[in-house]
Amino acid sequence: MSETRSGGSAPAAPTVLRMVLGKRLRQLREQAGVSFDEAARAIEVTPLTVRRMEKAEVGLRIPYVKELLRTYGVAGAEIEDFVSLAREANQPGWWHKFRDVLPEWFSAYVSLESEAAVIRLYEPQYVPGLLQTHDYAAALLRVGFPNASPEDVERRVALRLRRQDLLAKSEAPAVWAILDETVLRRPVGGPEVMRAQIDRLTEATERPKVRIQIMRFAAGPHPGAYGPFHYFRFGFSELPDIVYTEGLAGAQYVDQPADVVTYLEVLDRMSVQAEPVARTRDILAALRKEL
Repeated sequence: MSETRSGGSAPAAPTVLRMVLGKRLRQLREQAGVSFDEAARAIEVTPLTVRRMEKAEVGLRIPYVKELLRTYGVAGAEIEDFVSLAREANQPGWWHKFRDVLPEWFSAYVSLESEAAVIRLYEPQYVPGLLQTHDYAAALLRVGFPNASPEDVERRVALRLRRQDLLAKSEAPAVWAILDETVLRRPVGGPEVMRAQIDRLTEATERPKVRIQIMRFAAGPHPGAYGPFHYFRFGFSELPDIVYTEGLAGAQYVDQPADVVTYLEVLDRMSVQAEPVARTRDILAALRKEL
């Protein structure tokens, strides 16, 4: 992966399941000793098509999948199980209905977020989308999309709030967020909105799988001060850990192990430098009183 996703006419981002199955197809091909050319001849396509299937850049056409599995020596119920998963993977994610307000480069993020087992992140400016209130999100989105209609802004808010359903699931991911003190002191939407937002963060600390730390100004320089980044770990051995960073025009998804380890080490160092989790509620309460 490790490539920048930006606006334009790129194809819709794959679901995580499609990424997993693509990697599984590659593993089966390699285990069977079948080359790209040989696999392509088996389904009468170009080698590029096989490569794109393995990279989840195209949908998994069921006839192709069946013939490839046979070519790789897979048989019986294992084929049917794989095909069943392929049909599921080809279905658009729930976020597809928000495609009118969801950039292609960010739809990949929503897919990763929806299937992650662990989400660790650093945010230097704003509350993470998973923890925002309606009014806080609306205030941010009105600034980010100044020419958008009220209806368009509300659609974007609805998408952000729909993502938060993830935290209420029985299989919710473990979320560990490090927030710069700036996040809590930057006024967004006025004092009332900020008080409600701090209340939401306080409530979030009561969730067993949510951990929030504050990086106080007094902590001085820290290794993550270059910008926001989010780290994802999954429950699929086929899918590597992935780091997401973003800029004004798009995003970058990094999955090269050496690069991912660098981000993870920075998060670990920051978690030691930030205030302990046990102090978060007291810090939030004190900051709320200042509003």
